This record gives sequence, C-alpha cells and structure tokens, in this order.
Amino acid sequence: MEIHMKQTHIQLKLFAGLAPFTPENADRVPIESGVSVEKLLLQLNIPSEKAHLIFINGVKCSLASQLKGGERVGIFPPVAGG
Repeated sequence: MEIHMKQTHIQLKLFAGLAPFTPENADRVPIESGVSVEKLLLQLNIPSEKAHLIFINGVKCSLASQLKGGERVGIFPPVAGG
C-alpha cells in the first residue's frame, strides 16, 4: 500500500547570506505536508549548516521541525559582528 503525502505550500523568507538561495516562488513554495525543515532545505539546495535560526510563524524552531503547510518560515544564517 502506497501512502501519498498531501502537497501544500509555505511562505519562505531567507535572510542575509541565505538570500541568494531564495526560490522564485518564495511566497508559495510547494511542500509535502509533514516534511522537516532540514529536508526542505535539502530539496531547495540550501546548506542546512548555514541555517542558524529558524522561525515558523514567528516561533523559534529547529531543523527537525515539521511543516504542515500554510506556515511562514524565516531562516537566518549565523551572524558575526560586534
């Protein structure tokens, strides 16, 4: 028996050094419901080690967090400075 995951969309915002990785369809990125942030980054060819801070609907989350669809996802790289 084959299980099909429901396809849905998220809004993706990549900040600072990650901005060049922003897909053209960033306001409506197709995802499979239940996909982790880490797997999404892999699918988008974004190095997961460059994802330092991850926010889903304004709440700090991790690479293991799962997406259901409809979320706003913001990702920040490590920031250096002083």
